[in-house]
Amino acid sequence: MVITENKRLPQADDIKRPDIKETFLWRDGDREHHNAVRGDTYDTILNNIAEATSDNICFYMAINQINQSVVGEVCDLAKETANVRAVSFNFHTPYPDTRELALTKSEKAKCCEVIRAKMDEGCPVFNLKSAFPYLIDNSFPTPCHQCVVMENAKLSTCGRCIEIPGLCGECGYFFVAEYTLLFRGNPKIVCEMLRTYLKYV
Repeated sequence: MVITENKRLPQADDIKRPDIKETFLWRDGDREHHNAVRGDTYDTILNNIAEATSDNICFYMAINQINQSVVGEVCDLAKETANVRAVSFNFHTPYPDTRELALTKSEKAKCCEVIRAKMDEGCPVFNLKSAFPYLIDNSFPTPCHQCVVMENAKLSTCGRCIEIPGLCGECGYFFVAEYTLLFRGNPKIVCEMLRTYLKYV
C-alpha cells in the first residue's frame, strides 16, 4: 500500500504503519512551476519532509506543458533532500478540460532522455527505463487490472480515468505501463523492476 498526498504529510502514526511502503508527495517542479500547478504548497511540502521521522518518502511529478522544463531539477532535488528515497514520474493524462497540458510525442521523448541521463548520473528515480518507449508511443496495455486506487472514498481499478471513454489510450501513468508490461512477462521490465524495487522499496 502507498499513500499519495498533495499538501501535507500523513500523520506520524500512518507513516509508521508496516503496510505503508511508500509515501508519495507531489513535487511538480521548482517553487515557481510547482506552485503554478498545485497552488502554494511547495514550502509546506518541503517543511513537512524536513520534520519527517521516516525516509519512505518519494516525490511524485506529473510532467505537463507547465513544468516539462524542470524535470532534471526535480531529479536533483530528490537526490539532495533528506528523507526522500526517490522521485517517480507520470506524463499528464488529458482528463476533460486539461487537454492543453498534455505533451506531444516528441516532448515525451525529450523528457525521457532527461530522466534517463539523470538516472545514469545516480539520481534516484523510481521508474523503469525499459518502459520509456511504450510510454512515449502509448503502446502499453491498459488498464492495469492488478492496481486499485482509492480516491475520495471510491475504489477504482487502475484509476478514475478508466471511467472516461477513450482516455486509457492516452494514459500517462508510468506505473500502469510498468505493471501491465510486467504482468505480460516482458523480460526487460521484469529484470529492471526487480533491481529497482530492491533498491527503493
